[in-house]
This record gives sequence, structure tokens and C-alpha cells, in this order.
Amino acid sequence: MSVSMKEVDPAFQGAGRKPGIEVWRIENSNPVAVPEASYGKFFTGETYMILKTSPSKSGTFRYDIHYWVGKDASEGEAGIVAIKTLELDAAVGGRAVQYRELQGHESDRFLSCFKPCIIPEETEPQEHKNRMFVCKGKHVVHVQEVPLARSSLNHDAICILDSKNKIFQFNGSNTLIQERAKALEVVKYIRDTYHRSKCDMATIEDGMLMGDAEAGEFWGFFGGFAPLPKKTATNDAQSTDTFPNQLFCVNKGKAERVAADSLTKKLLDTHKCYFLDCGSEIYVWVGRSTPFDERKAANGAAEEHLRDQERPKSKIIRMIENFETVSFRSKFNSWPQPGDVVASEEGRGKVAALLKRQGLDVKGLVKGAPEKEEQQEDPEPYIDCSGTLQVWCVNGQEKSLLSETDQSKLYTGDCYIFQYTYSGDEQEECLIGTWFGKKSVTEDKDSAHSQASKMIESVKFLATQARIYEGHEPLLFKAIFQSFMILKGGLSNGYKKYISDKGLPDDTYKEDGIALFRVQGSGPENMQSIQVEPVASSLNSCYCYILHKDSLVFTWNGRQTTVDDQELAERQLDLIKPDLQTRVHKEGAESDQFWEILGGKKEYSAQKIPTETESDPHLFSCTLSKGDDMKVTEIYNFDQDDLLTEDVYILDCHTSIFLWVGQEFHLKTKTQVLPIGEKFINRDVLLEKLSLQTPIFILMEASEPPFFTRFFKWDSKKAAMHGNSFQRRLSLIKDGGLSTMNLKPKKRAPVSFGGRSASEKPQRSRSVSVSSDRPRARGRSPAFNALASKFDNPGGRNLSTPPPQLNKLYAKSGGTTETGGGGGGGSFDTSRVLSKSRAIASLTASFDKPTREKLMPRSVKVSSDSTAKSELNSKVNVASSRKEPLPEKEDVKKNEAEDEEGVTVYPYDRITTSSTNPAPDIDVTKREVYLSKAEFKEKFNMTKEAFNKMPKWRQNKMKISLNLF
Repeated sequence: MSVSMKEVDPAFQGAGRKPGIEVWRIENSNPVAVPEASYGKFFTGETYMILKTSPSKSGTFRYDIHYWVGKDASEGEAGIVAIKTLELDAAVGGRAVQYRELQGHESDRFLSCFKPCIIPEETEPQEHKNRMFVCKGKHVVHVQEVPLARSSLNHDAICILDSKNKIFQFNGSNTLIQERAKALEVVKYIRDTYHRSKCDMATIEDGMLMGDAEAGEFWGFFGGFAPLPKKTATNDAQSTDTFPNQLFCVNKGKAERVAADSLTKKLLDTHKCYFLDCGSEIYVWVGRSTPFDERKAANGAAEEHLRDQERPKSKIIRMIENFETVSFRSKFNSWPQPGDVVASEEGRGKVAALLKRQGLDVKGLVKGAPEKEEQQEDPEPYIDCSGTLQVWCVNGQEKSLLSETDQSKLYTGDCYIFQYTYSGDEQEECLIGTWFGKKSVTEDKDSAHSQASKMIESVKFLATQARIYEGHEPLLFKAIFQSFMILKGGLSNGYKKYISDKGLPDDTYKEDGIALFRVQGSGPENMQSIQVEPVASSLNSCYCYILHKDSLVFTWNGRQTTVDDQELAERQLDLIKPDLQTRVHKEGAESDQFWEILGGKKEYSAQKIPTETESDPHLFSCTLSKGDDMKVTEIYNFDQDDLLTEDVYILDCHTSIFLWVGQEFHLKTKTQVLPIGEKFINRDVLLEKLSLQTPIFILMEASEPPFFTRFFKWDSKKAAMHGNSFQRRLSLIKDGGLSTMNLKPKKRAPVSFGGRSASEKPQRSRSVSVSSDRPRARGRSPAFNALASKFDNPGGRNLSTPPPQLNKLYAKSGGTTETGGGGGGGSFDTSRVLSKSRAIASLTASFDKPTREKLMPRSVKVSSDSTAKSELNSKVNVASSRKEPLPEKEDVKKNEAEDEEGVTVYPYDRITTSSTNPAPDIDVTKREVYLSKAEFKEKFNMTKEAFNKMPKWRQNKMKISLNLF
């Protein structure tokens, strides 16, 4: 970018280095920094510059510059502040959007920087005088001082009368509840600013009779009560709603109309400046290669154009190429999708060099962005991942609850309903959602939505509702399921009828056929297996794949995959083919058999599949009008207080849409909210090319989940208040806080829809992949695998998550044994061990005696309850007398160590897969445990302890190289 200027004011040195607001006032033609304590205080005869610095998720800063011109400021000062704004823009890298703000006509974006309002003063007030203001707006409040006279009152206005001892708010009969609530914030601001928080206040309703004492006191300022006349016509400025958009090119300070049938981006030349006249606002567009003098001339030409049009109060918004606002881009019929524009530091660097030549300190001027932390692949899901998950498959008008092992298998031709219950801050939270496969039929989609809505309605809308499409699953969904598979085909009757009518083959996944899976995710709590076409072109160098055909299983690791990626593939194998041994292939070293199954070698991609990332949130208020039309208004610099109970709001994060529904919102049924989100996505307000399948979350006021409140500075007490928004604000101002009488009752925990009793908590069932600490049970019988699953999952926790660190038993002086890494923790529970031992004995009853003895933990052999208890108490007493840790073989929790203790030792050549004299009765999945310690170290070049700490996939690779796998 070309930046050419004679000077930049030193007052701007270091501007924009941290998030927040900075303010300067023009004094004697120079900018002077305003103390932070005086932010929001404006004088009518002055001009100001306000820099708003906002951090973005990309790690860079975004800048908005507002220059405010008081109604009594001279034309000279107005011109100086416009020029100084250009210098401030250059100081922050030449990428800020600039807004001209005229007193009384400020933009919502500007006013949101100084909530709840600004009240310009002529001079610093020396003593209090009675004043009256008119307030307008239900999102931000425009405050205008008016004469203290009856003529200033009308049915369509909210007026605030500020007297010495009391502040009155007069609510016109035609005003909205939301407007009255926002005006109360102005009342509080006046009380705190001009009365040091020591002043009474009263609200006067339009039409209130003199019988009310406070009403009588109010009307006394106007000589007594009298009915107000009906609304009279006002001389508003000419309407610009239908103003035709006109593009002008600025050439040597003069504006020349650009003739074009339609507005396209190609009309804008990077070496020139333009302005687009849209009636109520003018957009000045600056090419990046234009010199500083031409940029100043463009501003002057736009203002001269407004004077010629007799529209001096229209807004002027100035921006530079590549940093155009959404509202500007929306005026063009053709505008390319903006990419990830990297903010150039060239302009900032040139400004720094210029200042240095002038002998000024430029330290910190070249800093254009905050220190960017190393970005993680996934943000925090903000949900408790240890809750209870239930999944139903939809088949026409019916739904069937899936078993624990099947609820992680989603078919692309089917629709599903899921319910996830988890612990919130004060009570249980619930999320009920639908998942639509890419090839699911309309009948199943409609049925899934209808049944999910009935579930939501049955719990009185206390649960959050979600609609999710295949391929657009948000992180929240992945965190809940943790590990899931997306399989080809479908099981519903609707899908089967569809492919039959179309004459399509049924490609529903079969375990004994050919299948190829792409493994993706970022860790054990976020991993997926996606079935793709079993052809070589489906491969991608950035991913790991699992290929199986009948009894043959291959893993394929792309060149660009990491150790973590390969570990995920190893975990997913236990979901897909847990009983078969695997042949590991690296990209470039595949076997002929591998390519033969895929139908021969073909070209494939080496680029990672792009995924949508969460963007900076934008909040919108949605107003429904007659004719099913919807008006959308963006709320800038939003906070919790902007959510008013009478409205619906949409929080747009690009990867997800959140619909917040106020309790006083006037829909016949709150299940009709989903179309609002669909309309918002279709309208694409931010011009971000939102997918029509973007996830939508619907949540009701007072039931906000943490994955929504994370975008706000949230006060749960405010969220628990009842009444309309005006009553709530009034309670806060009068009581000075939150009264317990004004709080909603706590919501109850949602019920289960799985057919269980209310007292029975459904078992948490997620994926069934194994942890890195659990041995892969390949080649074992299904009965053994079921038993191993019981050992590893006594409490039903998610097996895709590595188990907690197991601590050894330590003696306690009181004669009991405690657990803990450092000798602290609770007492050892012998009843739990006995219960586990009895369960093991029951489960192994069907095995023969040798197998049963081999599977039993060696620290506790149970022949009867009394024998086991006696043996266990004996061990505890011995440990107490020694006051030292029990040997590891005595730790009943360490199943793997127990299995390795006391086994028969065989020489290496008798336990290999190619042995001619194999050892009898060995576990073929753990051949290495039968080696002596010396021979193990000789073959593996490490100890058994070091080997057991390695990832399972790496252990298997070493075992394969030694013919032990």
C-alpha cells in the first residue's frame, strides 16, 4: 500500500496497540488525548476523534474511527478533525473504517461505544438546572434535549424530566416496552452522573390521572394535567429509502458520475478514489495505491456533494480497498468473496520511518496486531463431556432407541434424534437435537423435527434444541459423541423405498464387504471415521485410512499425517474391526494387494479438506412484521443487557447460528422459531456465504447453556428475573440490585425419553473405542472382548478417553490403606473390590477352569466371599505394619500388570508368529509378555516398563518387525 504524507501527529504514537477505546479532542488545531474518566463527555462546540480497537479471532486488530462534530463547532475545526482522522488511520496501518458523526445524528455503532447514551453539553455544568430529553431507540438510545414545555410531550415519545430532586420518565402510550426499558438506563445514567446516585425517580404513564401523587408532581412542571393532542406532522428530512445508488469518481477534487448499468467491483480502480451516494449515507472508497492528497480530496468532494444536494446530515463512511464494510459490499451486484486478507504493515512501517526522520519516537508504532497465540485446531466446546447420551433412529413416524454400541454409527441415508443431559452450574442441562444424513429423505427429516419439537415441548422448552446436517457437525456435536462413524446407505424404510423407486443400488455398509474409512479429528474426544468410496482417488495424503475386505484389514498413513493422526486411526480400528490383525501401510510403500482391493492406483489429493472456522460473533435483533417479513438489526458492542425478553435474537458465529427466544416473545408456539433461523441464513446478512445447512441452536431465556453464554459477560441472576424488560430494569434501578422476589424459579432437570424410570439415570454411552492404555483385543473371542470391556468400563465412562491415572495402594497409620499419588486420598474400599471380584466370578462362570483362572486378577482369587475378605484383610494389615507401598502385583486396579506377573517364560523363537515349535496356551495378542526381562531388552532395546508407556500403534509396529504380532 502506498502511504505518502508530510506528517503524522505525534499524539497518535502508540494508538491502537490494545483493545478498547481511545479519544482525542481538537484543541488549537491539534489532537489532545482525553482522559479515560471523561470518555463519553462531549461539548457541542468541540470536535472529537474516537478510535475503537477490537481483537479478532484471526489474531489481528480491527479498527473503527469515528470523528464527532458538535452542532456549534466551526467549519474550520470540522475540516481539521477530518484531516487528522486520515493521519490516525495511517498511524494504525491504513486499514480503519472511518465514520463522520454529527451531533444529533450519530450512528448506532458509535453510540454503542458509550452505553447507555451520550448527552452533549454546551459547557461544563456549574449547578443543576431542570432539563427535559426525548429518548428514541430500543437497542441504543438517541437522547436529544428539548424545551421543558408541554409541547415537547407526545404519545409517540419517551421523555425524561431531570429536576433537582427527582427524575421523571414519561412513557408515551404508543411507545414499545423495549424503548421504555432502554430509557430507564438513561434515567440511571443521569442519576449517577449528575446527582451522584442520590436522587429519587418516578415513571409516569401516558394518561395517568392526577390522583397519583407522582403524576401530579410531574404535571405540576407544566401547569397541571391536560390531555395531549394527537400526533402532528413533523418536518422530517426527505426520505432517502428509495434513493438510487450513484457512483462517483473523484478526479482532482471533483466528482464525476460513473455511468454503469449495474454496480460491480470491477468499476473500482485501485489508483483512484470514489464515493457511492446511497441517500442516507455516502461511502467513500479509497484505492490502496492513491496518494494522501487525493484521499483528502475525496472526503472534501463527498461533503461538497452533500451540500449541493442539501443533505448535510447524511452519514459519511470512509474505507480503504480490501477493508470494505458489509453494508458497502451489499450495494454491489457482483462482489468477490473476501479471502483471508492479511493486513499490510507497509503503511505503518512507512509512517514510522517518516516520523523517525522528523526526530520523533516511533517505539511501538509498527506493532499492528496483538501477540497471536498458537491457534488450536478446535476451540473449547464449553460443555460437560461426561453426561448421558441417548440416540434414536427415525423410521417414518416412529423412532427407536439405539443400543450403546450402535449409537455411534450414523448412516448417511437416515435421520437421528439425540438427547444429551449433563451437569450445569446449578442444575442439569439438556440438549435435544436432530442429525440429518446427506441422503436422508424428506419424510424422515420432517418426522425427526416434529418428534424432537414434541420432546422439547414436553419439558416446557427448558432444553436447548439443535438441528445439524451431515458434514456440518459443530465441535459441540463432536464433543458430545466423541467418536462416531458415518456409514454409507441407510436403514429406514423411507430410504430403502427411495433407492428402490430410483433404481439405485443399496450401498448400505456391510461388515463382510469392502469398505474404506477416512479417519479425522483432533484427539480422543473428537474423532470420526467417514466411509468413502473404496477407490484410490478417495485417499488424501493429509489423513489416515482404514480399508477392510472380509478378513483383511489395512491402515494407510498419508505422508502429511502426524503421530497423533496415526494414533486416532489405531483407536478407530477398535470400532471397525477389533478382532482382526492389521497391516500398516505408509504412503508410497503400499502392497499390490492393497491397490488391487481399491481397483488400482489413481491420483489423489494432497490438500487437507477445508473446514469452517468460528468467526467473531455478531448479534442481531429480529422483528417479525405482517406478511411474514423479517427485519434484522445488528447490535454492536453487545452485552447481556441487550437481550430483551420481548424479542428474538440471533448470534451468528459463522459455524453455528444461535436463536435466543425471550419469554415474552409473542409466537403462538415457540416451536415455530426454527423458520426465523432459516430466513436469516437465506438472507446471509453478513455476506459470508452461509451454508443453508449451517447448524442452528434454539434456546429459551433463562435456559441458556454455557456454550451460548460464553459470548457474553453473563450474570445468571439477571437471567433469572421475570416480568417484561421495563419491569426488570425498573426493579434494578429502584432496588439497587436483584430482589429474590423478582427471580424465576430454578428450572427442573429434563426428563429422559428412553423408557427408563425417573429415578434411573441412563448410562452414559459414547463411543466404544479403547483408550491408549488398554491392550488391543485382536484375535480373541467375542466373549473375551465383552469381558475385557466390563473390566475397562465398570462405570460406563467413555472408552475413547484415556482412563485416569491409577494410583498404588499406600499404608495408612490407622490400619487402613489409602490411595493417592503422594500417599493422600481416601481409605481403601474393600467392599468395592469384593463386588468387582464377585462380578468377575459371575462373568467367567461359563469359561473352562484354565481360562477362568487366567482371566482372574492374581491379587484377588475368589472362591467364596469369606475367603476373599480374609485374604484381602490380611494383605491390608501386612501393608499397614510395613507402612510402605504394596508391591505392584498386589494392586487390584492394574489389570495389565497383573496379567504380566507370574506368566510362564518362553524363549523368543517359541512365541513368534512363524515358530515351528510354538509355546502352548499363550495369548497371541500379547506374545511379548512371555519373554524374560533380559531377552525382552535384547529384542526391543528397552525395558518392559518403557515399552508399556508407548502408544499402542507404536508397540504394534515394533511387534510386527519382530514377528510378535
